[in-house]
Amino acid sequence: MCARTVPHEPVDVVTLGESMVTFLPSRPGRLADVPSFDRAIGGAESNVACVLAAAGHSARWVSRVGADGFGQYLVERIAGYGVDTSAVGTDALRPTGIYFRTAGDRGTGAHEVAYYRTGSAASVMSAGNVDLGAARAGRVLHLSGITAALSPECRELMHALTAPRAGRPLLSFDVNHRPGLWRTAEGPLVLLDLARRVDIVFVGEDEAEQAWGIKGGPEAVRAALPEPDVLVVKQGARGATAFASHRPPVFEPALRVEVVATTGAGDAFAAGFLSATLRGLPLSVRLRHGHLFAAAALTTPGDLAPPPARDHADRLSALGGAAWGRLRLGPGWTQADVAEQEANTP
Repeated sequence: MCARTVPHEPVDVVTLGESMVTFLPSRPGRLADVPSFDRAIGGAESNVACVLAAAGHSARWVSRVGADGFGQYLVERIAGYGVDTSAVGTDALRPTGIYFRTAGDRGTGAHEVAYYRTGSAASVMSAGNVDLGAARAGRVLHLSGITAALSPECRELMHALTAPRAGRPLLSFDVNHRPGLWRTAEGPLVLLDLARRVDIVFVGEDEAEQAWGIKGGPEAVRAALPEPDVLVVKQGARGATAFASHRPPVFEPALRVEVVATTGAGDAFAAGFLSATLRGLPLSVRLRHGHLFAAAALTTPGDLAPPPARDHADRLSALGGAAWGRLRLGPGWTQADVAEQEANTP
């Protein structure tokens, strides 16, 4: 099957990658003991698209799903966030990926997960069965290292999308090193090569050490990755450092939040940073928007959380350093201006 080449309406951001139906337990306990589950959606790239759409940007998600009810559910739910799903293909021979997880201690990530994605429709995405025109018709194309881990076909697709070409969109890449997904030892080298081919890279400091053996902090990561115009090194609860070509690095501390769940926080951070990038905001403000969007995810039980309204995020990101440090965010903070009032209280 050949990829379509029909024209597509330009959008702010296109994301490409696998999304799966997530089954969340009806009560705490081992997977062996949980009697029933509720459905949700999960996928790094679709998460970014949904958050950006909720933040007022035009977003498109490109992927493949099976010709089954799970695939229909995914497409309908993601479209419900305002994301363009017209370029999502259907595979009549392969199923939609699914996974189950326990509630566990989600605040620390200590929960049980069972994936059923091997041989899924999205795992064999290629330049021949994905709409490349739709993928390239955006100001930003956001990709993830998870896609590269799924299959040789997916790796070839990633190389096609990151190849130098006239008029290519701004390429954003979240390393998302998942050792369990790689069937060979080449994973870290593939991710490093992809990171060197794009414009914006997101990587955790601990992730860079695990994948590439890089120690010495954000500066050491930048020394190993000088090619991207913008490199964002996430430093966990401490904050994040951004490097941009011909400019000094910028560090912004993370916010103090009441953590409900960690799932989806990295995707939300990327969405916040990209939202501010699309608006042409300064590097430090982009980092703060990343932290604010991540805080929305951290204080919400599900994978996807409504980001703060644009004016709310702008007001918080404009706070002075001391006021920013005084912010304490808990569940529901995105729906009120309480955080600002507390931050500005002497």
